[in-house]
Amino acid sequence: MSADVRPVNTAESFLLLHGWQNRRPPAHWQHWLAGELTRLGHPVDYPQLPHPDHPDLDTWLTELQTRVAALPGRRRTVLCHSLSCLLWLNAAARSAVPVPVDRVLLVAPPSREITLSLPEIAAFAVPETLTPDHLRAAAKHTRLIGTDNDPYCPAGPAPAYGDRLDIPTLVLPGAAHLNVDAGYGSWPSLLDWCLSPSHDHPITHRPAV
Repeated sequence: MSADVRPVNTAESFLLLHGWQNRRPPAHWQHWLAGELTRLGHPVDYPQLPHPDHPDLDTWLTELQTRVAALPGRRRTVLCHSLSCLLWLNAAARSAVPVPVDRVLLVAPPSREITLSLPEIAAFAVPETLTPDHLRAAAKHTRLIGTDNDPYCPAGPAPAYGDRLDIPTLVLPGAAHLNVDAGYGSWPSLLDWCLSPSHDHPITHRPAV
């Protein structure tokens, strides 16, 4: 074993779910985070979801259910970016999360209006029947991060989701879609949040390069 890789610590595990057209590029923050958490000895599942250019909601839901059910440990955290945020919200709306997890972080979810306008992902639009009770049944703590200039969520994360669903919402100004194009590769404060015992540990902008 490499000296900088610790023994596996199954007390905490992490599931990272990517978005539309995402093939887990090394420059993406999820790729970086999966590597850091693995290096620190935590079980990490960062799957390539099927057909990312033309995703099928039911297929992705099956993947989510299988992956969540397999998470080990006493504390399980799910981190979703972009379209996978809507995947999680659809799963919650259907009461289809097989085992409640401890923490969910939703990063840069597309708005319902934008989602419906894109035929490839329109089926992922979050049902209007989704309630805060659905979210509480799926996870002990749910948190939302977005920006004030995300082209996929023009109104902002709070009006789009946070206010109606009673999700604590953080807005990072000027960070667009919080993806590779926005410079979000390494993201130290997000790693700190993952490792913190507090679900509301601060998450800030990644350092400027």
